[in-house]
Amino acid sequence: MVNENGINGIFLLGLLACAAVGYLLGSINTAIIVTRLFKGKEDIRNFGSGNAGMTNVLRSVGKLPALLTFIGDFLKNVCAVLLGWLIICGILHGCQEITQAGKYVAGVFCVVGHIFPLYYGFRGGKGVVAAAAMILLVDWRVFLLVIATFLLMFIWKRIVSLASITCAATYPVYTFLMVYFFDYKAAGHSLGYLLFITGASLFLGLLVLIKHRSNIGRLRRGEEKPVAFGKK
Repeated sequence: MVNENGINGIFLLGLLACAAVGYLLGSINTAIIVTRLFKGKEDIRNFGSGNAGMTNVLRSVGKLPALLTFIGDFLKNVCAVLLGWLIICGILHGCQEITQAGKYVAGVFCVVGHIFPLYYGFRGGKGVVAAAAMILLVDWRVFLLVIATFLLMFIWKRIVSLASITCAATYPVYTFLMVYFFDYKAAGHSLGYLLFITGASLFLGLLVLIKHRSNIGRLRRGEEKPVAFGKK
């Protein structure tokens, strides 16, 4: 029989595997790939804001490439989260807390890979779409709050970066409140689970905020442009 220390060791190895799988999947940057297909092998990082993400593709390449970028960035984190779940289920037939940890680790590291892609010199996007996919799969309750926040802010100001920054700042708060009241208090999940999930969401939110620091500066100076739907 495997003792408790052995189980903890296996669980830790499983989480490391989830992190590796998530990071490698996240490093597949859809914006760079799509732009090369539509712009004759050009690099999206040489256009517009220099960011390898959906918004820059929309402004610099077009609507269809931006849609394809969105789909690719979304699906890669869906794959990462599902693989994280399968990895943990494959090595430990544990409770929801254990499987959720695997999904969170794979999803968060997929966003890390998107921002710092191994295959593209560690210069990627800002992780908003990939993060949204992770949030949807790990906690639909929080996703509804985050997407509502994004839509309200975007409808009000029509500035994608402002809506993204607001979501990144509120995401850890939403996560803590949902997990604390519905999982920890009502369903009896452990304190360790509450702290782990809150910590993971805080790390992800801070990471996205840090990547938007130039946008924050432009917002403060009034230089960030709203999306113009009538243009290409």
